[in-house]
Amino acid sequence: MVSISASAQTYLLELLSKQSDEVIGIRVFITDPGTPKAETCIAYAKKEDVKEQDEQMSLEELKVYLDARSVPFLEEAEIDYSPDKMGGQLTIKAPNSKMPRVSTDSPIEDRINYVLYNEINPSLASHGGEVSLVELTADKIAVLRFGGGCQGCAAVDMTLKHGVEKTLMEQIPELTAVRDITDHTDTTNSYM
Repeated sequence: MVSISASAQTYLLELLSKQSDEVIGIRVFITDPGTPKAETCIAYAKKEDVKEQDEQMSLEELKVYLDARSVPFLEEAEIDYSPDKMGGQLTIKAPNSKMPRVSTDSPIEDRINYVLYNEINPSLASHGGEVSLVELTADKIAVLRFGGGCQGCAAVDMTLKHGVEKTLMEQIPELTAVRDITDHTDTTNSYM
């Protein structure tokens, strides 16, 4: 799973020793996993931050919690610390964080992002546009935001209804609707 070097463990334990007693360890997670925007993050973990589904790594002194949704994308991840004259550098390498890893069992958000980044955005890119998932509501409504050439484009309604929404609803039948929250009055980068 995640490899944490001895120097990184020592460094992280030192940082944790300077925190309040509420901090119980670190939490490793990936924002937008499986997409080009994926970012691997480390944060202090308080008891209320740890989720039941999180995986806990067994290290001697350091408690590490891995976000359950991020676990498949953290395979072969490495955390290292290299001391230097300026204090040192903590590095996180997660080579699989941007790799799409979706199946019918994957969370709906991951499946939506997979379709957006691998099927829809390549078509929109020819117009300098893109679309991204902002959130998935409890009612299973995909809330999207258009950017680039799609923001303010006169054809965005057609793109949404006949392209993006149709594709997402066909491939992810659990979705109940698709909504666009983009401010299309800003036509600065619009294609048409």
